[in-house]
Amino acid sequence: MMQPALLLEGVSKRYSGHLAVDDLSLTVPPGTIYGILGPNGAGKSSTLRMVMNIIVRDGGRIALLGADPAREREVLRRVGYLPEERGLYKKMKVLDVIVFFAALKGLDERQARRAGQQWIERMGLGEWTNAKVETLSKGMQQKVQFITTVLHDPELLILDEPTSGLDPVNQEVLRDTILDARRRGKTVIFSTHNMEQAEQLCESVCIIAGGRKVLDGSLREVRRSNRGAHYAVEFDEQAAAAEAFFRANGRFHQVTRQGDGWLVELAPGADARELLARLVELEVPLTRFEHVQPSLHEIFVAHVGGATTPHRRPEPAHV
Repeated sequence: MMQPALLLEGVSKRYSGHLAVDDLSLTVPPGTIYGILGPNGAGKSSTLRMVMNIIVRDGGRIALLGADPAREREVLRRVGYLPEERGLYKKMKVLDVIVFFAALKGLDERQARRAGQQWIERMGLGEWTNAKVETLSKGMQQKVQFITTVLHDPELLILDEPTSGLDPVNQEVLRDTILDARRRGKTVIFSTHNMEQAEQLCESVCIIAGGRKVLDGSLREVRRSNRGAHYAVEFDEQAAAAEAFFRANGRFHQVTRQGDGWLVELAPGADARELLARLVELEVPLTRFEHVQPSLHEIFVAHVGGATTPHRRPEPAHV
């Protein structure tokens, strides 16, 4: 069995009365795109900072590419980390700051300049190569920081809210880069509260709220285990018989018109096969009967909903 790209067992972090991460365990398979999902304040960034040993965990075990990052810091050179906050030197020129960060990862200057220029062109920043970072827009700065994350071709990419500040076109560039890394056998972990983006990219997910794991697993398993009893029903034409059937039938928990058809939720104990048989008997031809899988957004709302972060540190009072 292959060693996980990242393993967390019972990891916790507390800030002066605020429990940010509470007994969190997860396993990231190698060569996959893994999403750590949750609302703002859920503990996503704190978790990734502990993985990168930026902050010290209070308890639990972390194995990053098979090593404890707190004891074997050399393993961090094999990781590309994009933090939520930008950490660029604003007075430096774009290419120079990229080369500087590449040197921290062990690349020589000539190699870094050549690769850096290629990435600058790829990200559409060619005319800004010699501009100071402070003159760039927030979106451009995010692209520069992304380049510093991937330039040394790391085994593992850890991206914390990577599309923050990016317009839709550049979000697609980032998406293509993530998928390319996956095709080349890299592992990508990214934190986001954008469920649509996660559903498009992730093979596995972990949803956390209030510092605690709500659910995790492959996206297919998560959707299958949360699909419930929702069915999409459509007929060849609108018919009074179909309307009457849905109004009068007691086997439904909920019935909602959806375009030319209906979205129905079966009542507890109702048999989908019996429903299908009854629908086929109606005078109007049945054209669709589909067990609907929920979107990741719907699963997220169902499990997290209006969840707050009850352990969250209170805002300081203004004096």
